[in-house]
This record gives sequence, structure tokens and C-alpha cells, in this order.
Amino acid sequence: MEHVEKLQSNEKDSKSGKNGGDTSNNKWAILALASIPLVMTLGNSMLIPVLPAMEKQLNISSFQTSMILTVYSIVAIILIPIAGILSDHIGRKKVIIPSLIIAGIGGLISGWAAWKMNDAYWLILVGRAIQGIGAAGASPIVMPLVGDMFKNDDEMSTSLGIIETSNTFGKVLSPILGSLLAGFIWFLPFFSFPVFCLLSIILMIFLVKTKNMEFEPVPFKQFFANIKETFKNNGRWLYAIFIIGAILMFVLFGVLFYLSDTLEKIYDIKNVKKGFFLAIPLGALCTSSFITGKLIKENKILMKWLIFGGSTLTAISIAVLSFSDSLWFMIILFLFGGIGIGSALPCLDTLITEGIDRQERGTITSIYSSMRFVGVAAGPPAIAVLMKHAEKSLFYILSILALVAAIATFKAIKPDKK
Repeated sequence: MEHVEKLQSNEKDSKSGKNGGDTSNNKWAILALASIPLVMTLGNSMLIPVLPAMEKQLNISSFQTSMILTVYSIVAIILIPIAGILSDHIGRKKVIIPSLIIAGIGGLISGWAAWKMNDAYWLILVGRAIQGIGAAGASPIVMPLVGDMFKNDDEMSTSLGIIETSNTFGKVLSPILGSLLAGFIWFLPFFSFPVFCLLSIILMIFLVKTKNMEFEPVPFKQFFANIKETFKNNGRWLYAIFIIGAILMFVLFGVLFYLSDTLEKIYDIKNVKKGFFLAIPLGALCTSSFITGKLIKENKILMKWLIFGGSTLTAISIAVLSFSDSLWFMIILFLFGGIGIGSALPCLDTLITEGIDRQERGTITSIYSSMRFVGVAAGPPAIAVLMKHAEKSLFYILSILALVAAIATFKAIKPDKK
């Protein structure tokens, strides 16, 4: 990449064993860490198929319903960089576990409000905001912790692929599980989230050992000077990755919101059946992420072209959607879009994790996670507005955004040809 001195230095450190722990222990730790993005994804995406039911039960507008997703992400966007800085100074595990506890409390508040209150909407939003506080210090810190754990780039890229696969598997499971739980009681998905958080906490306590990965924090003045220098030397490709991550999440969550709404209101497909329809493109995304994580190893040139090709495939498939409103035509094209996004995400994760020094890794990767949350937060309300006022333009707008991601990849991410 441009300014590859830092990337090459990091690779030497990792391969010489400076940054790694025991590999066999790390394999068990990956299981625990993979549960966190899975749980956080369930906590948000599980609500997508339930949104139409919430709209009816709470007597609110489609835009207000979308805000139940968005408020979670807005709070996380603001707090993720702070969590990243804390993780660079007090340790990753010391940030992750309290964050999981806070997220679980938020789920309990939203569930209690939906269960006991007639005018529950605003307290549900409060609970979702508290969930967002917890989310800020949970899944975004997993990526730098994985970067701390492994001795070489092959192990790191494979592990990050597993983490991204867990994230996307959460999106596959979410519509099915959300629809199934809501089929019993519409607010049950809120109450299930604290249970999932508790399971992740137990796994973190017993399986993730960070004693050998601790490092002396840099004084804050020097730390921020180092961050400034990192952006000065690596800003072009870092900013590109931030933008691409935000765009792909915007497109993904916008498409999921559109598909959920269309399946129910146009095709009268509801509950678990709708969950299985939503799982088709998400399953493609999950499979694509897993294969990509195994494939890329430390080949940064391959990573670049997978991001470019994935973004382009997504743009084309969404643009073609404008030609027909047939159900299976729509599902198949969303499947191709899922493959495109799934192939790009592990590459983005690996580039930004491998390319940053360990003592700054939490902060930089957290900014990237925050930008992804921007896309998650903006997608549903933006699509809700477009569906109401400019539905014919919706697919072209999303397609153009995906093309912007492809162009940013081509122009700004320049791996070392060695």
C-alpha cells in the first residue's frame, strides 16, 4: 500500500513472535471472540423482521420504527473511538466485558418497556441507546484483540475472516430467530439479547487469556502524536477503507430494510417464512466472508481486487433490480450483492488490522468500526424516506454508492507489488 513502511514493519514483528500468544489457546479464544459480533449483530439485526409488527403494536410511523435500529448505531458511532482509545491503554478484555454487561442491561430495559408500558416507544429508545453504549466497547474491540493474538498474518487474516463470518452469520440467523421469537411475543427479541450477552461474558472470562498480550501504554500526549503521524503517513488508504466500510454497511442495511418491508407489505410474507427469505442473501454473504478469510492470507493485492470486485458486483446486481419487481428475481440479485459485500469485508478488516502498530490498533480500527456503524445507522431511515418519496431512484442511488466504493478501492488502496 502507499506508505507501506509501517505495514512491512508490523509483518516482521508478527512473524518473529513479538505480538503473538500461544496458538492453541488462541484457537479457543477465537471461539469466545466470535460470539461477540454474533451477539451484537443479533441484538440489532434480529429486530429487522419485527419492525412491521412494532409499527402496529406501538402505533408509530415507519420512520419512527427505523429509529429503533438507528439510535443503537448513533450512540455506538460516538462512543466507539473512545472505547478504542481505552482498549489501547487499559486492555481489550477490560473494555469488552463491562460493555457486554451494559448492552445486556439495555436489552432488559427495552423489553420491560415493551412488556409493561402502554406508551413504550421512548423508553424502548432509551434501552436501545444503552445497548449502543455497550455495543461500542464490545464487537469493535474484537478486531484489535485478534490482531494482538497471532504471530503471523496468515493466522490473523484467517481469524479475522472467522470473526467477520460470525458477524454475517448473525445476520443470517437474525431474521429467522427474530421472526421465531416475535411469533410467540413480539417483544421477546429484546429479552433474548441479555441472555446472549451473558453467554459471551462467560466465554470471555474462561477462554480468553490476555496476560501474555499486555503492553505498556504510551503516555497520552505521545499516543495522540503517534495517531496524528499514522494519519499523516497512511491517511489516503485509511480514509478510503473508512469510506468503503461505511458505504457497504449503508447498502447492506438499506437493502435488508427494503427487503423486509417489501416481503411483508407487497408479498404478504411474514414471521419465520420471511426470516428464511431474508436469510438467502445473508447466507451468501456469510459463506463469501468465510471463504475470503481463508483465501486472502497476507496477499494484499488480492485483498484490493476482492474489495474492488465485490463492490462492483454489488453495484451491478442492485442496478439490475430496477428492471423487475419479481420476488425471485429480487432475491437472486440480492444474493449476488451479498456475495460481493461478503468478499470485501474480511479484506477491509485484515488490511486495517495488519497495517497499524499494535499500540494504536484499537483506536484506528475503532474509527473504522464507527464508520461501519454510520452506514448501519443511516441505511434504514434513508431507505424509508426514499421508499416514500423516490422509490424509483432507490436502486440507482445504492448502485452509485457501491460504485464509489469500487472507485475508492482502485484509486487509494495501492499494495506493495512485492
